[in-house]
Amino acid sequence: MLGFLKNLFGGTSVDYAELVKNGAQIIDVRTPAEYNGGHIKGSKNIPLQSLNQNLGKIKKNKPVITCCASGARSAAAKSILQNSGFTEVYNGGGWSSLQSKLS
Repeated sequence: MLGFLKNLFGGTSVDYAELVKNGAQIIDVRTPAEYNGGHIKGSKNIPLQSLNQNLGKIKKNKPVITCCASGARSAAAKSILQNSGFTEVYNGGGWSSLQSKLS
């Protein structure tokens, strides 16, 4: 059960800093208002409800890290991206937690 939760909400076995250093894209799927209240520098805001319509804004040949407020929306975004042909997608969980893993 714990492994399932780690996979769903982002485990600690992923080196997010290394991924970003190597060109990973951070997609923040919160609302624009949430994003404007604070976000990871260099991240791209594509709200979950409009993700399907904006897949062209995300490079398929680069790893993708999704994030949101708590990890639930980013888990849904990870599934959407994987179902749309993105091969390397990680759920970074909550953006503030992810930010601390990047520094």
